[in-house]
Amino acid sequence: MSDPHATPPEPAPDPAAHATVRLLERLAEKLGGRASVTAVYGEPVTADGVTVVPVARVAFGLGGGTGRTVEGARTNDGGGGGGGVEARPLGYIEIRDGVTTYRPIRGTWGKAAPLAGLVLGAALPRAFRALRRRRP
Repeated sequence: MSDPHATPPEPAPDPAAHATVRLLERLAEKLGGRASVTAVYGEPVTADGVTVVPVARVAFGLGGGTGRTVEGARTNDGGGGGGGVEARPLGYIEIRDGVTTYRPIRGTWGKAAPLAGLVLGAALPRAFRALRRRRP
């Protein structure tokens, strides 16, 4: 009889799992090598006594896959992998006369959206009243 408290033997390592790990490590190494401080804080530019350092938000992600085997034979089943990087400018750091100031870059929607809301809020009730008056 077998011992109920004995731990079951570990399954044999799956070669596909090792390939997946190697693939993910290579992807992370390639993308991670490109993700540096200069990706977030760009190279400083100096002109007329003012230094400007660009600032961005940088994010990256990755995924991977591999083939599989059944009882040591390849099955021609498999998947791939890939990754992506996004960089979005946020603003810049201005250094002038020893004073450092962060200046955010704001899109036009940051100012236009509240203004559009005010205009619509004022115009819609009048438009509805005008439409009601036209009905017989």
